[in-house]
Amino acid sequence: MDSSVNLQCRCGKVKLAVSGKPIITAECYCTSCRTAGEKLQLLEGAGSVLSEHGGTHFVMYRKDRIRFLAGTENLKSYRLTASSSSRRVVASCCQTPVFLEFKGGHWLSLYSGLWPQERLPAIEIRTMTSDLPKNWVLPVDALNSKRHTLSFFRKLLTAWIAMGFRSPKIDFAKEEHTF
Repeated sequence: MDSSVNLQCRCGKVKLAVSGKPIITAECYCTSCRTAGEKLQLLEGAGSVLSEHGGTHFVMYRKDRIRFLAGTENLKSYRLTASSSSRRVVASCCQTPVFLEFKGGHWLSLYSGLWPQERLPAIEIRTMTSDLPKNWVLPVDALNSKRHTLSFFRKLLTAWIAMGFRSPKIDFAKEEHTF
């Protein structure tokens, strides 16, 4: 199987390619991801960001395994607050969420909506479920974890070691907005 996947926003102006296996595929239920997902869905022309269960499905890749091929001038960055350490980057041409980046992180959490359905990796873990109301019911097709697991952090650390402890900069989407 080809280990490279070409991805694009809904209108096709922003294009990127990922190579190799993802670090992990997760659906996040933290308050920050759910709040940002709700706000991203309110952007004019936006599609769904949150899953039917209220989580945000991410495919996490090392930054050195992501190549932007076209359309970086269309990327627009959002933060929940001016002091937030994470930013969500959207293709402003069609309001497709592209990635979540943590300040200083060596990976990007790519939004699952970029993937052709037949190539979308299955969810391995639902994380931060402790932020959900007590009566929330989630499917049991993947691990449902209250917090990030030791295995989750081990995969991130292993990827960082393989990168020589580098954290490449993403130099586009400089325009910052708060929701």
